[in-house]
Amino acid sequence: MPPVGDRQPSSRDKGREVQAMFASIAPRYDLLNRVLSLGIDRVWRREAAREALALHPARLLDVATGTGDFALELKARAPGAEVVGSDFVPEMLGLAREKARARHLDLVLEEGDALNLPYPDGSFDAVTCAFGFRNFADYARGLAEMWRVLAPGGRLVILEFPPPRPGLFGSLFRFYFRHVLPRVGALVSGNPGAYTYLPESTLAFLDPERLAGLMRATGFRTRFRLLTFGIAAIHVGDKG
Repeated sequence: MPPVGDRQPSSRDKGREVQAMFASIAPRYDLLNRVLSLGIDRVWRREAAREALALHPARLLDVATGTGDFALELKARAPGAEVVGSDFVPEMLGLAREKARARHLDLVLEEGDALNLPYPDGSFDAVTCAFGFRNFADYARGLAEMWRVLAPGGRLVILEFPPPRPGLFGSLFRFYFRHVLPRVGALVSGNPGAYTYLPESTLAFLDPERLAGLMRATGFRTRFRLLTFGIAAIHVGDKG
């Protein structure tokens, strides 16, 4: 079993707060991502998609899909695969549907809770989660659910912001996250709390080694790599 310390307190309250926050910033969420990451998030998604599609899955689930950027990346790269995007914020899913129609990509977009996924055991060949895992109120339960819906031989790919690493670049990035990002986010989104939450959730998140340990404790064969000086990380877990 994963360590008790990795279970987040007040999971129901946190879930409601996160849901309301993302609903409020949904219309400007994509613009904010582009501005705040200087467009590098697109490169990270491409790298994560390569990992997710490496075993040629026929059916994929993108958990916490948000406005669908990663699900759309997967579908564009694997047009013959069925791609399902799941999220518990209806406003985000509405934007994802608009983007899918505009790009003429056939996605299945459904409302669902990452801690209680509405799918049978072994339903998917690959499961992904891009920049949503740190918002889970219970990391161990989220991993257990993703393990459950994966078929034997399936692959989990998590793309996430780890806490800044020690050193000069980590210190600069920590300053950016604490002092610059909240101001820019508040200006563009009109919601100061949302972009105070982002750096706080990143700084409080598991470091890559600890997340890899939780994945191994769940049963995954796990590896990870850091991207862009450790700003982002890709974790890959294979189910035996």
